[in-house]
Amino acid sequence: MADGRRHRAFIGSFTAAGGPGLVTAEVHEGTGALILTGGLGTVPDPSYLALSPDGDMLYAVSETADGAVAAFRVGDKPEPAGPPVRVDGSGPTHLSVYAGHVLTANYGSGSVTAVPLLPDGTLAAAPSGLLQHTGSGPHDRRQRGPHPHQVQPDPSGRWALSVDLGTDSVRVCTLEGGAPAVHREIALRPGSGPRHLAFHPAGEHAYVVNELTPTVTVCRWDAGAGSLKPLTEVPVLPGAPAGDAHPSGIVVSPDGRFVWTATRGEDVLSVFAVQADALRLTATVPCGGHWPRALAGHAGFLYSANERSGDVTWFAVDDRTGLPRYDGSVEVAAASCVVFG
Repeated sequence: MADGRRHRAFIGSFTAAGGPGLVTAEVHEGTGALILTGGLGTVPDPSYLALSPDGDMLYAVSETADGAVAAFRVGDKPEPAGPPVRVDGSGPTHLSVYAGHVLTANYGSGSVTAVPLLPDGTLAAAPSGLLQHTGSGPHDRRQRGPHPHQVQPDPSGRWALSVDLGTDSVRVCTLEGGAPAVHREIALRPGSGPRHLAFHPAGEHAYVVNELTPTVTVCRWDAGAGSLKPLTEVPVLPGAPAGDAHPSGIVVSPDGRFVWTATRGEDVLSVFAVQADALRLTATVPCGGHWPRALAGHAGFLYSANERSGDVTWFAVDDRTGLPRYDGSVEVAAASCVVFG
């Protein structure tokens, strides 16, 4: 592999399920292959990771009952940059960097937390504010209360969107005095269970993948108004699921021509062609493992973190059709996400 450039990947995993914690890898740019280089088991259940905009810092949730966020200096290898900071919420499943803060989506307690970033990119000793979601949905077991699963800045950087599986809604938020505050809440179809969203690179559409019904909701996004308008809902499978079907991750191609989703249980990746205000399902392919918890794109490849089979698989993407072709895998027990730097 000496002929190709190498970038780095960071893999999260569930230590409670036997995972190694935070794992580092090199990425061969020619083949997309991941070569494991080490790991840090210093944080329990680092199920989701995010890099700072300059790539110098890596942040990880600790998806535990006493939820926390941790920071690492990337350097030659990640090193802890101070102790983990409690987020005053349970079960954080996602985090992102927004307006000088790290935001966490606390699935268990139904809240979003803001932790300030210091000038060197490390975390303040305590959160600066918390937004408690309220509401419920029609699903008896999964929607008895709020469960934000993702909090994601929009492409303009003006807003942060909190996707709530429990309330079938997306909250468009800002920061007021260091605390997340709701600008507008947008209702999606009752019982859909929205999990994650991804923006089209043009910034005028967002695609919300729904966990409780295997669909994607296509929305129009107005960054000026901070407004999200649901347009249509598209199945991620060509027919009724044979068994479990719980969509998880969603990725939009850099050129905006394709959208891909991962579905657990069915263990497939779905391919969509982007068509103005809609999506068209064109194919599904096996994810190469079991229970694909997260999906990521990098340099013409797709990567699936397969939690229950304990591996990360990668796929070369056909430029013309968007169809992923399985190219390889690496073992990571209880894998939960992959990010690239």
